[in-house]
Amino acid sequence: MAEVKFVALPTKPSAKLSYTFEAPGATSNPALVVFLNGIGLPQDPWHSVISQLKDLRNDQGRSLPAFLTYDRFGQGQTTDRDPDDAGADDPSHGHDCLAAVEDLRQLLVWIIQENMGVSDVNSVNLILVANSVGCALARLYSQEYPNTVAALLLLDSVLANSDFVSIFPDPDAPDFDPAQLQGLPAEMIRAVRAGVRRVFHPDVGNKEGLSRRNLAKLLPESDGPLLKGPAGHGPFVTVVGHDFDTFAEESTQLGVPKPVTNTFVNPFWHRYNEALVNITEAEYRKGPILAPNGSHFVQRDSPSFVAQELDELLEKVL
Repeated sequence: MAEVKFVALPTKPSAKLSYTFEAPGATSNPALVVFLNGIGLPQDPWHSVISQLKDLRNDQGRSLPAFLTYDRFGQGQTTDRDPDDAGADDPSHGHDCLAAVEDLRQLLVWIIQENMGVSDVNSVNLILVANSVGCALARLYSQEYPNTVAALLLLDSVLANSDFVSIFPDPDAPDFDPAQLQGLPAEMIRAVRAGVRRVFHPDVGNKEGLSRRNLAKLLPESDGPLLKGPAGHGPFVTVVGHDFDTFAEESTQLGVPKPVTNTFVNPFWHRYNEALVNITEAEYRKGPILAPNGSHFVQRDSPSFVAQELDELLEKVL
């Protein structure tokens, strides 16, 4: 595992981000793989993916890209909070995903220029590997900085345009039809809706201060907008979803019975992923595919699978 280091962004000199960086192998076509965390899991699990990818490519004599992992402000080994959150009415909603994307851009400019020795930041093949809300950041980065991202590997993306509660029918709605419950008890669904609202609704903040309140406005459509890659076409995009059975089992720990997950959540999430692949042209997309034995944190549960999918993307880009 690479050494954890710290860096201050130019616009936020009073705070430091933790990161690890591994330089690329000898190549005339430099590439940088950037790993984007979700809210609930910091950078550490990515290192198993990197290790297995390096073994895979070294065994086959293929070149290696550079690797960057990092923890956002207030996350993992970055103990400093975002300085711009000081004085926020609600520190758990101190900044939004666009602010996190701006931080990422500053970090990438510094990494590419200072650690890779490349002055033209946009000349580096950029591959974004993301999980959960990190997938929203990857999409927003690609939109804010068009023609710069060569590939995206999206692992169980956050449902960016959903409040999560609406996945389930509302037994108390005026137009409620009991057939919507598909045979499940109304009280069970009421309890699940209440639990999901307490944990996953966009109004629920987090110690990182990364607010999701406006995420549905930032990314209102799961299938767009169409992204622009650096080669005159959209980036290569692979969309991965969780394993249905594994996710249903893990969801019981959050009070969601398996029948509820299998009836409502898994189909809803899969439909979202089926649309998500459309953020690039047909010939550059793959998926959605399901991570074997992978729950929401795919990189933690199925690192070898993630390494294989990333290797496939690298072969298309390098």
